[in-house]
Amino acid sequence: MALTITDSNYDELLAEGKPMVVDFWANWCGPCKKVAPYIEELAEAYADRVTIGKVDVDENDDLAIRYGVRNIPTILFIRNGEVVDKQIGAAPKAALEAKLQSLLK
Repeated sequence: MALTITDSNYDELLAEGKPMVVDFWANWCGPCKKVAPYIEELAEAYADRVTIGKVDVDENDDLAIRYGVRNIPTILFIRNGEVVDKQIGAAPKAALEAKLQSLLK
């Protein structure tokens, strides 16, 4: 299951050193609901290798501002504390998984 990432726990998760996939979303966002099952499936499949979580932008605007998130869904792929790839807007699961695989290389 994808973690709930907040303004208060993000830096602690980042400090763990694992690659991260961070989904910025909101409950009212239709495209966010479309990708949500893909995020959950990837979180289960890669639980031992990648931290995968979701940031509700309505409740955690500091993180959205920090990363310049203007549109949702925005999914960030982070390695060694740096954003190495991103997906803005809904995408098929295969596209998200391909980006996640690149994150692990």
